[in-house]
Amino acid sequence: MLRFRAALGAALTLAIVSIGCHDIDIDFESRTENIKIFDDLYSVSTADGRHVVSVGYYGAVYWSDDAGDSWKRGSTDTRLSLYNVAMADAKNGWAVGQRGLILRTEDGGATWTEQPNLKQTEGTHLFSVAAVDANTAWVIGEWGTRIFTKDGGKTWVDDSFTIDEMHPLFVWLSPTEQEKVRRGEKVYDDVSLNDITCLTPPSRHCWLIGEFGYLFRSEDRGETWEKASIEGSIELAPIPLGYNVLESSEEDRESLRPFAEAVKDQGHLNVAVEAMASAREIAEFGSEDDPFEFFEILEARSQNVRGALEEFGVPTDRLRLRGQPPWDYEDYLEDDPNFLKRYMKGRLAETPAVKVSVIQNPILFTVHFRDEENGLIGGLGGVILRSDDGGKTWAYRTIERKQAFFSVASVEGRALAIGEKGLVRVSVDDGNVWREPDDNSFPSVYTFMRDLAFGPDGRVGFIVGQGGRILRSTDAGYEWEQVLPPPGSEI
Repeated sequence: MLRFRAALGAALTLAIVSIGCHDIDIDFESRTENIKIFDDLYSVSTADGRHVVSVGYYGAVYWSDDAGDSWKRGSTDTRLSLYNVAMADAKNGWAVGQRGLILRTEDGGATWTEQPNLKQTEGTHLFSVAAVDANTAWVIGEWGTRIFTKDGGKTWVDDSFTIDEMHPLFVWLSPTEQEKVRRGEKVYDDVSLNDITCLTPPSRHCWLIGEFGYLFRSEDRGETWEKASIEGSIELAPIPLGYNVLESSEEDRESLRPFAEAVKDQGHLNVAVEAMASAREIAEFGSEDDPFEFFEILEARSQNVRGALEEFGVPTDRLRLRGQPPWDYEDYLEDDPNFLKRYMKGRLAETPAVKVSVIQNPILFTVHFRDEENGLIGGLGGVILRSDDGGKTWAYRTIERKQAFFSVASVEGRALAIGEKGLVRVSVDDGNVWREPDDNSFPSVYTFMRDLAFGPDGRVGFIVGQGGRILRSTDAGYEWEQVLPPPGSEI
């Protein structure tokens, strides 16, 4: 089965699962009632700025009802990691994590109840939850997972991304999975969805993001989803070739140089190279009994253009050869007699050529909307995207670092982004320009910071990360103090 597990986005979303040690007994009584081990924290949520819940490694839940002055440990009865938490209000919320785990709280995080669901049966990791209200929530995760509840989690409905016969991955499914698709059975898309967010009612807007530039938005609370786009796509005019010609001319090769110069340092952009053939070439060389000469023509054309792009500086690992010849096509014919015909049809063009285009496929980790128009996304390699049209279109914003951003948030007049190795950037113009924070506004942090959340008034905010670290701001994110572990008590 030629199916590729896209593990990078998930691995970095879960980067975060570090080695925990649970045999140390230290009690910091003043501000950490019943918390003896400071576990890595991956998510934080506050519905009102005063009641705060954070979750993380080994089933850890820490909660506060005094805006972070003191903290208690919640009871989850699980050792599975919890990757995300969302509180609909001060009492009701959900946490999600490894192997399809969904937990529900109705007492502000003190106790949690497991909610059975299809993804738990499948063992699928869940990465994010959006709590719309006390009864309604969306959950997303690996293998295109997208499920929702409208009854407080008593039942969960599967609305995951699946593969149909028109999906580009269909041709690479195993014969058994192809037959499942034809019978109308579910075969899940091989993509990890990493974050989902919904604005609180009366707004009905939601957004979700994931690997390979997956961007979707909804204006009806998830009843329907619309694919969004990233500005800056580039597609060259097809490079023309003559009949049975394998290599492009020197002039055409040189025409690739400006294109390569423009994209070679943009690590979030890959380049697609796709060889095409004329009807005459398919008829003469693409015999169903022996298509290998035709395959060799396509392969040579793709490799020729690929070589030119590499020569001009585009890294090899960012070049993608699309429509590659299925050298093992005979393995598919018994279950799919039209396999080869469909492949030939997909290579047909008016004249022989090679297409070159940019693939917008950044690995996206986090999405945040301050209101129905203004949104931010952070991702792998220091990627920041900004939208001012409700998430219909997105544009890149640049920083000078290549570390991953794990969380972004904004309040009126100020935005923050946090990530690995203590990375922090701030913006005072709605996320257009980013800079380092002011001196002494942040405690020194050299480990990952995983999540960031503000209360609805935009004044009180929390950052959580490695080693149970929790930072708090009470002035809309201008200055931050460490509240957990209590300063001086780290081990």
